[in-house]
Amino acid sequence: MVAGWTKHGDGRTLAPGEVVRPDERLTWPRMVGFGAQHVIAMFGATFVFPLVMGLDPNIAIMFSGVATIMFLLIVNGRIPSYLGTSASFVGGVLAIRALYGGDTPAADAIVTGAILVVGLVLALVGVAVHYLGVRIINRVFPPVVTGAVVMLIGFGLAYVVADVYWPQDQWIALITMTVTAVIIVVFKGFAGRIGILLGLVIGFALSWVADRVLGDITAYNAVTAKVDTHPRVSLSGVADAAWIGWPDTHLPDIRLSAVLLVLPAVIALIAENVGHVKAVGEMTGTDVDPYLGRAIAGDGLATAVASAFGGSPTTTYAENIGVMAATRVYSTAAYYIAAVIAILFGLCPKFGALVAATPGGVLGGITVILYGMIGLLGAKIWIENRVDFADPINMVPTGAGIILAVGPVRHMIGSDFALEGIALGTIVVVGGYHLLRVLSRGGPSGGAVVEAAAGASGGGGTSG
Repeated sequence: MVAGWTKHGDGRTLAPGEVVRPDERLTWPRMVGFGAQHVIAMFGATFVFPLVMGLDPNIAIMFSGVATIMFLLIVNGRIPSYLGTSASFVGGVLAIRALYGGDTPAADAIVTGAILVVGLVLALVGVAVHYLGVRIINRVFPPVVTGAVVMLIGFGLAYVVADVYWPQDQWIALITMTVTAVIIVVFKGFAGRIGILLGLVIGFALSWVADRVLGDITAYNAVTAKVDTHPRVSLSGVADAAWIGWPDTHLPDIRLSAVLLVLPAVIALIAENVGHVKAVGEMTGTDVDPYLGRAIAGDGLATAVASAFGGSPTTTYAENIGVMAATRVYSTAAYYIAAVIAILFGLCPKFGALVAATPGGVLGGITVILYGMIGLLGAKIWIENRVDFADPINMVPTGAGIILAVGPVRHMIGSDFALEGIALGTIVVVGGYHLLRVLSRGGPSGGAVVEAAAGASGGGGTSG
């Protein structure tokens, strides 16, 4: 399957609704078109999230291609997926930067060191799932826990919008948010799928026009952490960058305190991979459960390799699954082509410099939508699995963990180390749920409370 693809039909015609399976392909010119479409679908989030985390978008784009090829090889071509930058690490990365000096080369190395360790942990989880079965995942991370962690990862980033991006240019942020929302909702076709990317481009253009019409802006500067006067868009770095060259890679620096801050992302990555693999299985009409462990391990190894060179963490992308659902072309050939295109983009420093010039106000408008959508994906997990919040075992640790993350609450452990925000919230959700579940078996009061609450609300469903 990996060595070659069976040619689908005559390779030229494709009837409406006709399926092209993972081991099939159309003519190569048409496959290039489908591959380019996958690049566009993943592009927005894959370079926005590195910007938010303070990492090099060029490296992220290039290693998303490398990661995708690794993933396809590990799953033996059974699960067509693209691996782009993961949003699950954003909160932990920002906490690391706050602890280790902000946006500096030393902090960059510590960030990627922490991500590397998490990637290896995820790979080990994948190996365990492969040999122990999918049930182990459902026992440790039931839907109520998985949904809560995904939700607090999204909503726990609200302070980034409020404190970092929005103050830099509040009107551009508001306009960018509005335009992006309109594109996503109003345009039902492919334009709607890349609404984040289009909103970013429009916000960038409006910022450039505002500089020439209104002049420099006096506002909060996230780089200097002070209020000053500066242009919204600075393209000096673009002019100085080369057209072709190796991106600015760096070696990771592993610190235990930093690893603990991003370790909760493992839960979200497991949830993402399980959901995406199941979705691909349903679309292709194949049983992909035997490859779920491989998929998780592949994502983990890809994240470890990317971060070893200073790249961003990776995950399977729902955006590209959406493209497959729309086109019904599941050929892994399209993903290999997309991966090669992404690698070539990464080898253009001028492109990376242009992306890095994105104004903070634009990122404010984009991230408020992205973070909100991530948070509500957690609610979607609850709804689809009919999680019963009349049960205090579900409600109490979930509510407490989300509040701690959104705060963000900082809990000191000794004088030199603190758990805060998303990391603290995840520990409370996971540990609290399993602890309360064990304790509820030892006394009758828990059951009485559940019955009373359920009777008052008329609630039903499962407890996850």
